Amino acid sequence: MSQTQPEATILELQNISKSYGGALALTEVDFHLLPGEVHGLVGENGAGKTTLIKLLARFYDPTDGEILLDGRDLR
Repeated sequence: MSQTQPEATILELQNISKSYGGALALTEVDFHLLPGEVHGLVGENGAGKTTLIKLLARFYDPTDGEILLDGRDLR
């Protein structure tokens, strides 16, 4: 009987929050991506989509939480 190994997460957000001054743009966002997965990012105006993308692109640092790429913190 063969056992399959769980796939390694390639991108993971852990408890990500971002604030601008006193205004929260993102609050405690968590998700992970596995190899080969495709995801979409949808939401209302002002929901934090652009902020999340800018955090992933490293234009900003999160106020709280970690962004991990292949298990390594991007900071």
